[in-house]
Amino acid sequence: MTDLSLSNQAFATKPASPKEATAFRFPTHWIGVTPFFIFVLMFLILPTLYLVLGAFQNGEGQFTFDNILQLVSDPSISNSYWASIWISFWSAIIGAFAGLALAIAIVRGGLPSWVRSATLTFSGVASNFAGLPLAFAFIATLGRVGIVTIILRDVFGMNIYAMGFNFLTSSGLIVVYLFFQIPLMVVIIVPAIDGLKKEWNEAAATLGATQWQYWRMVVIPVLFPSFLGTVILLFANAFGAIATAYAFTGPTLNIVPIKLYSQINGDVLHNPQLGYAIAFGMIVITGLANVFYIWFRTRSERWLK
Repeated sequence: MTDLSLSNQAFATKPASPKEATAFRFPTHWIGVTPFFIFVLMFLILPTLYLVLGAFQNGEGQFTFDNILQLVSDPSISNSYWASIWISFWSAIIGAFAGLALAIAIVRGGLPSWVRSATLTFSGVASNFAGLPLAFAFIATLGRVGIVTIILRDVFGMNIYAMGFNFLTSSGLIVVYLFFQIPLMVVIIVPAIDGLKKEWNEAAATLGATQWQYWRMVVIPVLFPSFLGTVILLFANAFGAIATAYAFTGPTLNIVPIKLYSQINGDVLHNPQLGYAIAFGMIVITGLANVFYIWFRTRSERWLK
C-alpha cells in the first residue's frame, strides 16, 4: 500500500517534458484590451507622430526650424498662446475652488445622501457637455434674445448687455468654460475628500485641536496635492477646447485652438506646416500639465490609501 501511494505521488509530481513546457499558449488575457491599444495607436500615437514630423518640415517636406521659430517671432501666434493660457488659468482656478467647495458640501456638509448622488450624476454628465450643444445652451439662455436675458430685461429692468456683458470676449468664454470645469473638479476631488479618515479628526480632537487647526494642519496638507493636480488637469482641459470657443466667437477670438483651425482649414491663413507647429506647441504644454498632474496625484495617493 505504501509503495503504491509513493509511486502515484511520484507520477503526479513528475515534471513536464521540455516540449510540453515550451508549448505556445495564445495570450487570451490580452484580448479584452486589444481594441483599446488599437484605438490609442490609430487616434493618438500615429496622429501625434504625424504632427511632430510635420512641424519640422516645410511645404516641400524638407527639414526646417522655421515653423517652430515662427511661434515666437509671430506676434499673432504668441499672443494667441498667452490668451489661451490666461483663459485656461482663470477657468481652472475659479472652477477648482468652486468645485472644491461644492464637493466638500456634499461629502462633509451633512446633506441628505440623495443630494450627493444627484450632484455626482449631474457632474458626470456636465463635465463632458461641451462643444456645439453647450454653445447653443448658453446662447439660448444668456444670448441677446436668450430667455434669462429677456426675463432680466423685461421683469427686473436689467440689461446685462448694456452693462458690458458679452460672450465674445475672454471673460465671457471663461464663464462658459466654468460649466464643464466645475463638474469635472467635483468628479475628481470627491474621492480624495472621501479618503480623509474619521480617525484623523477624532485624534485631532483628542489632542485638543480646533476644527480650524484640524483643517489647516491635516486636511489642507493632505488634499493640496490632489487639488493642485486637478487644477493642472483643468488647465489642460480648457487649453485644448476648440468647439465651444469656435461656436461662440468664430475666428474673431485669438486663441490657440482657433488659430490652429485657421492654419489647417482656413482659406486665407492656410499653412498646414505652421498649423502642425502650433499643434506641437499645444502638445508640449498639455503634456507637461499632465505630467505634473500624475506626479501630484501619486503624492496624494500615499495618504489616501
